[in-house]
Amino acid sequence: MITHIVIWKYRADVDAGVRSEHVKLLRNLASLIDEVESLSVGGDVLKLPRSFDTGLVAVFRDRAALEAYTVHPEHIKVVAFGSKIAEQVASVDFES
Repeated sequence: MITHIVIWKYRADVDAGVRSEHVKLLRNLASLIDEVESLSVGGDVLKLPRSFDTGLVAVFRDRAALEAYTVHPEHIKVVAFGSKIAEQVASVDFES
């Protein structure tokens, strides 16, 4: 299994409605992309200075499934949306 984690820190000028739309689009990926074994998305609850605003944890059967997800047109649309509203994005992928 491959665990894929992504975190977003939104720009200060991005309002709550746009942030919520991003989360909705992220959550919807699980129903659109067959290779997703599990997917969880949520907002930060601690609000620490080091915190990011939103996080995603997705699990894939193998690296090929992650790669199929990465190039899927629906994923690419959500990546573009997130890139427009984020100040910073970070990710990590590891075998689990």
